Amino acid sequence: MRVALVDDEDLGRAILAELLGEDPGIEIVASCANGFEAIEAISRLNPDVVLLDVQMPGMTGIEVAELLSETPAIIFVTAYDQHAVRAFDLHAVDYLLKPVQGERLHLALQRARGRIGRGEGFDRSALAAARPVPAQLDRLLIREGGRVRIIPVGEIDHIEGRDDAVVVIAGGCEYRKAQRLADLEAALDPKRFIRIHRSFILNLDRLARIEMYARNSRVAVLTNGRRLPVSRAGYDRLRGRLSR
Repeated sequence: MRVALVDDEDLGRAILAELLGEDPGIEIVASCANGFEAIEAISRLNPDVVLLDVQMPGMTGIEVAELLSETPAIIFVTAYDQHAVRAFDLHAVDYLLKPVQGERLHLALQRARGRIGRGEGFDRSALAAARPVPAQLDRLLIREGGRVRIIPVGEIDHIEGRDDAVVVIAGGCEYRKAQRLADLEAALDPKRFIRIHRSFILNLDRLARIEMYARNSRVAVLTNGRRLPVSRAGYDRLRGRLSR
């Protein structure tokens, strides 16, 4: 079984590597010190299992897991985080508490082998539940192949919902992210971002004016000249926000 280790602490990775060395059926194919290295390595090497630290600077383990398109079996490793642990327990996600014990690690790997053998995928619903609270975003992480682009939310012009993904428009460029529009809306600052239509979220800082388009139909004109449809409910929300 091919395993990738992800932990920002050298000692943490060394301990895991030593414990895994006791199992002749394990091959460590990557040892990553941060989330950015992890995305690149996992995309390139396609390991069977990832031992993924939750608390890392720059990009958390939860964010790494959210960005993986082909999700391997994931075993989270965490210092005690009551919120994350409760979410993992609720969704039956495997996790290890630091300091990692060899017996517990090998039990988690045994379960991972079983899930792989049965072709069971990772339950992504656990990721949103395990996010730190409050979960108001100050940036978006967009995966581009084996790389990750960071977009500060202040640079976003608007966001469109397309099928089961969103398209983020920022600085004249479009970035696709595998996430539901409603989930992203819930994580954004409601004082800055507003749902003006079932398929559009607008950054109020980019609003130039609202125009009538047809009878009972309006469009939002952005500072870059883009015109977005505004539903009746969206107009009511806009009017209420702008009157404050």
